[in-house]
Amino acid sequence: MTEVAMTKTSQQFDAIIRNCRDIFAKKMKDYGTAWRILRTSSLTDQIFIKAQRIRSIEEKGSQKVADDIRGEYIGIINYCAIALIQLQLKDDNRMELPENEVVPLYEKYLGNAKSLMENKNHDYGEAWRDMRVSSLTDLILMKILRVKQIEDNKGTTLISEGVDANYYDMINYAIFALIRIEEGAGL
Repeated sequence: MTEVAMTKTSQQFDAIIRNCRDIFAKKMKDYGTAWRILRTSSLTDQIFIKAQRIRSIEEKGSQKVADDIRGEYIGIINYCAIALIQLQLKDDNRMELPENEVVPLYEKYLGNAKSLMENKNHDYGEAWRDMRVSSLTDLILMKILRVKQIEDNKGTTLISEGVDANYYDMINYAIFALIRIEEGAGL
């Protein structure tokens, strides 16, 4: 993997993060932090709904609701970030949080996701660029099922990573899917 390829990926990743952050911040202005009422298991289910819709459209080859696939991947990214924030703030009972507190947390978790991506890209040599978008969707769904199982087990794992690692992976798979779609890869 060349330095040029890594730079291109980093730039594409940053552009998608900026767009997701912009949408997140605008929705905060519209709705505040109403998502604070959601347990992480409910957020996992929201992510599942979005990923399942993408898969359904991929399999059927058509859709009846106008919302595009890109918006669903963005929703996955933002719901994963919200879940990570909720995990951090689990003992904080405030329902409404100020933007100047929440947006830095959002940026922290998306920054962590990017660092993870860079480390994995180093080791895997950008293998994701040769993957089908539908495979990325399936990986997101698999991670969701893993998270649901961990949640059902009250967070206990014997050997596996925790839910946070799975949320980070879902963020990265969704960003990879958006990059692949922007580059003209079919679903």
